[in-house]
Amino acid sequence: MDIKDIQNLIKFVAKSGASEVKLEMEDIKITIKTGSEKTETTILQQAPMGIPQMPVAAAPVAAVEAPAAETVKKEETSKYIEITSPIIGTFYRKPSPDKSVFVEVGDTVSSDTIVCMVEAMKLFNEIEAEVSGKIVKVLIEDGTPVEFGQPLFLVDPA
Repeated sequence: MDIKDIQNLIKFVAKSGASEVKLEMEDIKITIKTGSEKTETTILQQAPMGIPQMPVAAAPVAAVEAPAAETVKKEETSKYIEITSPIIGTFYRKPSPDKSVFVEVGDTVSSDTIVCMVEAMKLFNEIEAEVSGKIVKVLIEDGTPVEFGQPLFLVDPA
């Protein structure tokens, strides 16, 4: 794992909203902790020939925002209803790898239509739309970790 991979991991964790992530491999141990305004990273790497391990601190990750683009994006999507994750876990669009996805963009859903699954602690939870309308956009990639309240789909209620 090189420094670019570590920097990308730090950025991903900062965007995800997770408060702490630990990654241990055979020759490296990484802990990333995020707070309200700062990101702290500790990296311990196995040193050759019995040299003691030294923690290395990475610089805090600053979020770069584009307020004008964000406002336009919100106006475009304000007419849509979000289907959000009710739990923390891993998002899956299919019931199993060999099956087709629950819903596609353009599909019409009702309040009891199952739109995806979120796996948490080895339990697969079916997520219902809870709204009626047409799926406009899938916001999350299959197999991606999701947080509580994170938008998963956009639905046009018209």
